[in-house]
Amino acid sequence: MYRVRVRSVPPVVLALRRFPNPRLTGIGAGLFASLTMFVLACVDRLLFDSSELVYGLLFLPVSALTALWVRPADLVTAPISVPIAFAVGVFPISGGSEGFGGQVMGLVTALAVHAGWLYGGTLVAGVIATVRKVRLMRARRRYVLAQGRGPAGERAPRAAVAASAAKPVRAGAGSAGTAGAAARRPERP
Repeated sequence: MYRVRVRSVPPVVLALRRFPNPRLTGIGAGLFASLTMFVLACVDRLLFDSSELVYGLLFLPVSALTALWVRPADLVTAPISVPIAFAVGVFPISGGSEGFGGQVMGLVTALAVHAGWLYGGTLVAGVIATVRKVRLMRARRRYVLAQGRGPAGERAPRAAVAASAAKPVRAGAGSAGTAGAAARRPERP
């Protein structure tokens, strides 16, 4: 009898697979981050009296989700849209005075005071986007090599691939070396 070995998947992995895995465009990721941070800032203002710590702590997971959920073609937009979302969201908790000038001064002050959270969230999004891009490039490289293509994408003839794998090449030997050796031979009379 044959025994089939079944691998059990850890419960943590099963729980993570149940989470949504959307693929947002660059604009969609920016809108997601901006709207989420605005809503979270409004909740922060109502429940925690505009706490900077709560807003900053909520900004970090939003940055990570934005970088995780953006589609591979738009990975570069994640670290760009996250600071914009921070600025949109900080408006309700900025605490400016009456009038347009007072609100703008409150917003600029809040951005300056919370720069550490802003840089931290941008760093989180940048690292996640970079890691995802490197993994995509490695997977593409493995796929291209598995298809028997060269670095430029052209398909090498199977006979040439087999011959180059079977016969070692000396340094200086090759098509140019062979042509040079033939040109230096003395001609027979």
